[in-house]
Amino acid sequence: MRNLKSNKVFFCSVLMLFIGLTCFYSCRQKPLSPQERLANDIADGGILAKKYCSNCHQFPEPALMNKAIWETGILPAMALKLGLEQYMGQTYAVSKSAISTSDWQKIVTYYKSQAPTKLTFPKPVAQIFNDWAGFSLKQPKNSDVKKVSLTTLVSFNPNDQKIYSADAYNNLYRWNENLKPELVAQLPAPATNVLYDKTNEGKNQAIITSIGTLPPRDVLNGQVLQLNLDQQKTAAKPVVFADSLPRPVQTIAADFNKDGLMDYAVCGFGHDQGGLYWLKQLPGKHFKTLPIRLIPGSTQMATGDFNNDGWPDLICLFAQADEGIWLFLNDRKGGFTAKNVLHFPPIYGSSSFQLVDFNHDGKPDILYTAGDNSDYSTVLKPYHGVYIFLNTGNFNFKKQFFYHIDGCTKAVAADFKHNGKLDIAVISFFADFKNDPTEGFEYLEQTQPLQFVPHKVPVEHYGRWLTMDVSDYNHDGFPDVVLGNFSMGGQLINQKNFKPNWDMHEPLVVLENMGSKKSK
Repeated sequence: MRNLKSNKVFFCSVLMLFIGLTCFYSCRQKPLSPQERLANDIADGGILAKKYCSNCHQFPEPALMNKAIWETGILPAMALKLGLEQYMGQTYAVSKSAISTSDWQKIVTYYKSQAPTKLTFPKPVAQIFNDWAGFSLKQPKNSDVKKVSLTTLVSFNPNDQKIYSADAYNNLYRWNENLKPELVAQLPAPATNVLYDKTNEGKNQAIITSIGTLPPRDVLNGQVLQLNLDQQKTAAKPVVFADSLPRPVQTIAADFNKDGLMDYAVCGFGHDQGGLYWLKQLPGKHFKTLPIRLIPGSTQMATGDFNNDGWPDLICLFAQADEGIWLFLNDRKGGFTAKNVLHFPPIYGSSSFQLVDFNHDGKPDILYTAGDNSDYSTVLKPYHGVYIFLNTGNFNFKKQFFYHIDGCTKAVAADFKHNGKLDIAVISFFADFKNDPTEGFEYLEQTQPLQFVPHKVPVEHYGRWLTMDVSDYNHDGFPDVVLGNFSMGGQLINQKNFKPNWDMHEPLVVLENMGSKKSK
């Protein structure tokens, strides 16, 4: 009994000591101040943002956009993609949500606190010319003034030496040397790309990418078609190679499995769904659609034997959410091994790329543009423009050049002057039309290695340029430029109180390179 009493006394003593120490230290710990709680939330929000945002794309730093757009544009859109719901201005988690309400609010706090109030833009280059840069404007003599020009494709056909164009009215036109159009065919949907082919019998054929639907929707009605361009328009009925594709925008050809039958690769840009596909040709000229990468946003690609093993490979730009350029090496077993060579934040608006050897070292470099500006942050951005990434070996790339152009859409490098230096022709569909409309088309003349002098060519009143091709249209040995006018304004104009002041009816114009005449 005595031991039992002693144990009780000891237990009570220990308990009282524990309670006393707990009270003592609890009293010493002061509540966190509002500033301390905010600092904790910001730190936690940064960790959570990296965790959740990096699941689908490269982590976007807060400095890429201003506070207001993060709060009202980007973050609400991202909340929906994480399964959060919104009601009366409040965002909250439900059973299907991938994140709790409190964690989401920490991410919002992180971006609102770390983002700048205003974006900082690069200073203008010291020397800029406002001139024709050695080009001469050539226009169609007659335009349909009753029809708004919505050109979706301009392309030069090396087989018949003619320009072809397509529009949102599903028309395919051929233009003669006087820029007079001839209707070639009525297509099922607008064409966005054409691949020319000449058969052994001399037929002038085209592989046409028909997008299905222009607005960004998840509709599987795109097609790849073969059309005989020599047929009269009444008999020109395309052969369907593939259908039910998610808004395809480009098709290229290569015998990927080396079975003697020509295959094709197709960029299915899609919207929330899409992918890069291999159209594997089977006997009887049938095709089987095989996925290469089931991620939306594939927008432009090129083929070649990039690892010198004798098998055709692919390189492709993805421009939706997980933006970047991926190399797909042929595994010689009916598939491809993917390698990411360039990665960009999802806010960049990647728009085009070209493989071209700028420094003449035998390795292909990358000319890249960012400028698509029709998503959740339709403001001018300092990182829109033209980039050059030099190949340092084994398809590793390092940025060596940047030139800012608002809303940059496409860039093409060519030796326009025949001086051994690659210059760059650039178009912008989302230019700063209010303050600098000459951004719509610029010519960057290379004067020293990777040093360029911009020429703002005055074609801003002739159209709004969505498409461009560079080729020797007038057969004088110097590359010319064809510009396609998608003249729509309305919802595609991001700047308030701006009314389009360009020609709404001219389908295309040609900038003839006067280099040959200058040299005479």
